[in-house]
Formats: sequence, structure tokens, C-alpha cells
Amino acid sequence: MTGMTVPDNILQPFQLENHAAQGRLVRLGDAMHCVLTAHDYPAEVARLLGEVQVIASLMSGTLKFDGVLSIQLKGEGPVSMVLVDVTTDGDMRGYARFDSKKLEAISQHEANGPQQDVPRLLGNGYFALTVDQGPDTQPYQGVVSLEGATLAECAHSYLRQSAQLEAALKVVVSQVDDEDDEKGSTWRGGGIMVQKSAFSGFQSIDGEASDADFEDAWRRAVIFLGSSTNDELLDPSLHPHDFLFRLFSEDGVRAFDPSPFAMKCRCSADRVQNVLVSFPREEIESMKIGEDVVVTCEFCNVDYRFDADHINTIFKESASG
Repeated sequence: MTGMTVPDNILQPFQLENHAAQGRLVRLGDAMHCVLTAHDYPAEVARLLGEVQVIASLMSGTLKFDGVLSIQLKGEGPVSMVLVDVTTDGDMRGYARFDSKKLEAISQHEANGPQQDVPRLLGNGYFALTVDQGPDTQPYQGVVSLEGATLAECAHSYLRQSAQLEAALKVVVSQVDDEDDEKGSTWRGGGIMVQKSAFSGFQSIDGEASDADFEDAWRRAVIFLGSSTNDELLDPSLHPHDFLFRLFSEDGVRAFDPSPFAMKCRCSADRVQNVLVSFPREEIESMKIGEDVVVTCEFCNVDYRFDADHINTIFKESASG
């Protein structure tokens, strides 16, 4: 792929040529960095939020929908909630809630690292995936307990229990050096997943296919995926096609058109106003900072300010409407 522009912030679908498995490769650069730096998150909280971004990206390419896919984690640990959503168009946003004192307490007694993130940072809780396809449809939601030491293991449990899909996945998020960034490092994330196909689509090179051949091909796909390295998943200079060929060349792999991701919040002044008029007027006063009512978006951290005249106007318009 020498001379080709390496795409970033993408979902790259692919399929093994023997049709034993199909998969998705996710690369996130700016789309992740902008989400993780919108708030002053400790590094381990940012990494946790980034991993949910990667998982939501992989899920968005696996489940057919037209609207918004959300993944929410709730736990009893120092990180009480993580929420990420992604639209059909690839617009992403997310945020995390955490208790800094609880986080500091566990950091003093335990080694940092992603190997035990779920029990250490989240504790007991649940993993919920919701698909909202608009006001005229019934939202779909699947909920499973947080089972596993890592978020990848929790996602695997969700796929097996709630979506009835046999799949394997790998997720990595890290700060990496960026020669073009004066700050020296940037957040990047990557993930890859293979999903077992139906036996009816399997094609054996040797002729007539058997169940044993199919299962062997599926096991090879999982082993090949496991051979991927963190550096490969994070490397912005490695073309996805080269990476996939390195992993799956033994059985052959076909890549399809990728789709883009970008950090884009759906908040707006109009939406905030609609929320404000749903509150009793006296509660609005408690939102004042100085003379203005200030509402901060939990996702992108943007402040929306409304002076007294503006508040009076939107309540009058609401009453007359």
C-alpha cells in the first residue's frame, strides 16, 4: 500500500474468503482524543471511556440500525457510569462519572493497568446496549451483568448472552507520541472483532465442506485475531488493508468500503432551552452562576448561558405555545 493515504477514524469491514467469519476493524484518532480531552479525566478513567468508544464502534458495524447506538456501563466502584453513543453517520460522543477520592484510594493500594479495570474501577454493575431508531420506533435494549476483568470480556459476554453471536474481539486504548502535536502525545484507540458466520456460507478449498472444516476455520480466525499486537492496532501509519492481510492471508481476506467516525455532540442552544422549560421556574434560579443561568453539556463540556431576559422570553414562548 506504499503511497496510499492511510485512513483514520474509521470502521473497516472485512470478510474471510472462506466465509467462516466476517469482521470489523476500528481505528480512532481525533474522534477519540477530542472525547477524552473534553474533560479533565484521570488517565485510567480516560482509557476506560476510550475502550467503550472502541467497543461501541465495533458494535455499530455489527448490529444493523438507523439512529443512535448507546453503550452505558454502571457500577458501584470509583467510576459510577460510562456512556458512549454513536450515530449511523458515525458521530460519536461520550463521558464518564467518577469519584476522585475513591479513585485515589484504590490507586494508592493497587497497581495501575487495564488487566483488571472492570472489578477495580467499576465493580458490580451492568453493561447495557440501547438502539434508538427514532420517535416512531420502540428502542431496543440488551442488558447483562458486568462479567469479566476487562471491557473486552464484558463485550464478549454481551454478544454471547444478549445478541446470541459467537465472536472474538480485541480492544486497546493508549496515549501515543505524536510528532505533529506540540503536547507530545495523543489518545488513540483500536479494536478488531471477528464474528462467526453461518455454516451454510462456508467454502472449503478442498471441495465439500464439513462441520469439522468449518470449526477449524473459525478457530483459525480467532487465533489469527489473537496474533494482532497493540502497536499494530494503534499505528496510524499502518494501512488497515496491510494489517488485515498480515493477519488473515492464510485463508484470504476481503476488505469493503470503510465508514468514518468523528467526535460530534448533538447538544444545541435550542435543545437546552427545551430542557429548561420542563423545569419549574424556581428550580431555574438554582442553576444561576452570577446573573446567568448556565447549563454545561456533560458530553462536550460546552457552557450554554442565558441571561434573565432570555429566560423570561423562552418561558413566555413556552406558555403561549
